[in-house]
Amino acid sequence: MDPKKKHIQLNTHWLLAVYDIVILLVADYIMLFLYSGPDTLTDSAKRVNAIASLLIVLSIRIIGGIYRQIWRYGGIQCFIRLLVTDGIAFLVHWIGFSVLTKSEILTSGFQIFLSRLLSLYCINLLGALAIRMIYRYVFKCGGMPGIGGKIASLFLKCISFGRISLGSVQNPQKIRVAIVGAGRVGVSLAEDLLSNEKAAYNPVCFIDSSSEKIGRRIHNLPVFSEGEATLEDLKEYRIQEIIFAIPQMETERRKELYDYYKRSGCRLKVYDYPTMQSATGKRQLREFDIEELLFRKPVDIHDEKISCYYRGKTVLITGGGGSIGSELCRQIAKMNPLRLIILDVYENGAYDIQQELKIQYGDRLDLKVEIVSVCNRIGLERVFIEHRPDIVLHAAAHKHVPLMERNVIEAVENNVFGTLNVVEFAEKYEAKRFLMVSTDKAVNPTNVMGATKRMCEMIVQSHSRDSKTLFCATRFGNVLGSAGSVIPLFKKQIANGGPVTLTDQRIIRYFMTIPEASQLVLQSGAIAKNNDLFVLDMGKPVKILDLAENMIRLAGFEPGRDIDIIETGLRPGEKLYEELLVKTEELDKTENKLIYIERDAPISREELNAKIDRLRQAVETNDDDIVRVALHEVVPTYKSPEEVNAVAKESIIKTMAER
Repeated sequence: MDPKKKHIQLNTHWLLAVYDIVILLVADYIMLFLYSGPDTLTDSAKRVNAIASLLIVLSIRIIGGIYRQIWRYGGIQCFIRLLVTDGIAFLVHWIGFSVLTKSEILTSGFQIFLSRLLSLYCINLLGALAIRMIYRYVFKCGGMPGIGGKIASLFLKCISFGRISLGSVQNPQKIRVAIVGAGRVGVSLAEDLLSNEKAAYNPVCFIDSSSEKIGRRIHNLPVFSEGEATLEDLKEYRIQEIIFAIPQMETERRKELYDYYKRSGCRLKVYDYPTMQSATGKRQLREFDIEELLFRKPVDIHDEKISCYYRGKTVLITGGGGSIGSELCRQIAKMNPLRLIILDVYENGAYDIQQELKIQYGDRLDLKVEIVSVCNRIGLERVFIEHRPDIVLHAAAHKHVPLMERNVIEAVENNVFGTLNVVEFAEKYEAKRFLMVSTDKAVNPTNVMGATKRMCEMIVQSHSRDSKTLFCATRFGNVLGSAGSVIPLFKKQIANGGPVTLTDQRIIRYFMTIPEASQLVLQSGAIAKNNDLFVLDMGKPVKILDLAENMIRLAGFEPGRDIDIIETGLRPGEKLYEELLVKTEELDKTENKLIYIERDAPISREELNAKIDRLRQAVETNDDDIVRVALHEVVPTYKSPEEVNAVAKESIIKTMAER
């Protein structure tokens, strides 16, 4: 600490003690004036008694830590401590006087002394409390707009001889903010900002819907109604940022407020309070998360019964270094598995999740990493022989649509034949369950990636017919923040100043978070019976154009003015509207109301083998076009984008109308 600052801080503490001495002397003089009647004390004894009261009060307050407290932030506990210490000082004084003078308790003179002593301590305590409350009040009001704030600033400087800096003085360099929500969380935020001189934000007003608060002032800040807080009002108060400080808010209500305030041109932020159980457990002022940007309530399908199923099992996760695979590793690690095996061909991703889990769990987690491609049958079989997994979570796949359109052979070899390898070894080495991560692009596929994933679903379903291993698959939509997804692309484009590129402004997608997708896969494996194809109710689809505009505004820019949005045209094989079901009418409910099972009859082993042979023959030609034709033959639902887009558009419009 700077010695000069420390010196000023110490002087400030002793300055408060000087005020206390003055208050006590004034109180003693008042008592001598009021109680001039006869008692057992002489004039010299009265002076000794005054000095004694002064020494006793100061000593007890010092011992009680009264002068170590920062009264500008003092709460009720600080004032209670002052009350207790002064009460103890009174008892010490009274008992000490009784012992030293050996006076009779019931004599009239002693009764006069006792009443005077009690009055002295009460007046002194009242004065001490008053000076501290005034100090705390003017410190918070100092620098506020208006004549009251100026008077408070002047008074505070006078009583501190200019030694104390005003923490809440308005600084023109601070960001002026409006706080949406004048409840406990919002008021706590305002109090923190006002009392912290280093804070970058200066709260100007509250916005609330409670009629009991509208029109009143909290910490000298006005509370406006949502109707009054129009965009013009925000401009008049020169608001630069708007902070949402309402922990519990319905999704639709949050969307309504967001849509309204984003038109103000102000940056929008969220205040996390510890009771919200944020990841850090600390108060946090942050930008809107991607998940909040979609205004869809995250689906939490975690269940203790699910944890019990995976506990004590050996779990193998293929593609364990990828976006979904690594989150599956995190979820499984929480469930105390017997052993967790991460299998991936990409060593960097596998290494990252390995180090993360080692740091978090240490030796408590039996963790193994295998760098093997699912296309490498020899290496893959070695892993199954060595570890004998009870559960196989198959997340390894090529997923990038445009890249797979140009690399058809690689897509078939990795996705189809790689899945077949894992399925066959899981069956051969008697894994109890096999769960495959699928995608909504497998439904009426219009691209190579989707067609290969649909073929993978048929492989899993076919093997479920006559195997000791229980097979199932889980299908979901786009995953927020995953490698190759649109969110990271938009972030990079915005950071580079634009433009943000869309293939088509009409594109609609379903979204979910990586933890949601991972939990769905795990629950699928725990509740699956056999041949189940699980589908999650992902809520309303999202327009990618809206997503891009919201992300631009959250970055502090205006779409079309600061950053352009350019339409580049649909890429080969890309859909306008994604679907989650092959046949929307064929659904079975599960114990989780957000999870459904599509009834899809599996093909026979003979039919599956015929399809696999057809693909092998096509791959051997080393011609992408021939392999694409073969995919169309073995996956009957693989159609052109134009045909599927027309059908899907009608389905989406109908679904959204029903909701």
